[in-house]
Parts: sequence; C-alpha cells; structure tokens
Amino acid sequence: MAKFEIYKDNGGEFRFRLKASNGQNILASEGYAAKGGCTNGIESVKKNAPDDSKYERLESKGGSPYFNLKAGNNQVIGTSQMYSSTSAMENGIESVKTNAPSAEVEDLT
Repeated sequence: MAKFEIYKDNGGEFRFRLKASNGQNILASEGYAAKGGCTNGIESVKKNAPDDSKYERLESKGGSPYFNLKAGNNQVIGTSQMYSSTSAMENGIESVKTNAPSAEVEDLT
C-alpha cells in the first residue's frame, strides 16, 4: 500500500514523500516551515494527482526525464525522482495518479 511520509529534513523543515507499495519514493515535496503547510501539500497532491494536466514533464540538464505535479494555482507541490527513460517517467506519473488519492499518511516527526 502506498503512503505519504511526513518528516523533518536536516534544516528543520517539514517535508513529505509519497512512497509506492514497493517502498520506492515516487514524489517528494519542497520544505515547509510548519507541519500544517506540509499536510496541506499532501491534501493538494491527493486532490490534483488524478488530473493529467497537472503534470509538468521535464528533462534534467543531464537528459534524465522527471516530472513536477502542480496545484490549481500552478505552484509545484511535488517533484519526482530522475528516470532512465520517458516510459519509466510515465509509469511514475501513473503510479502517483493511482496511489496518491487513497494513500495513508505516516507522521515520522
């Protein structure tokens, strides 16, 4: 079962990551000063994940495909890992679409 994990980074900011059922990270957030902002980010991911138009497909300077998930206000709410191919990235997007809306939230703070 996929899950969101809330954790604190080394700088003391709250972040979340969406993990697939196999334990692989499929989406990560930016840092939030307050836990409330982090939990709001998770709710935004759950809401926006099913909508393909919210995914921004990109390529790193090194040529690796990755994606951002954007909220209704066009702000990035999550970024994927780097993928080895465009098809692997598309599989990652499908995994977020499928898993995020019903994923449990685990607070590791």
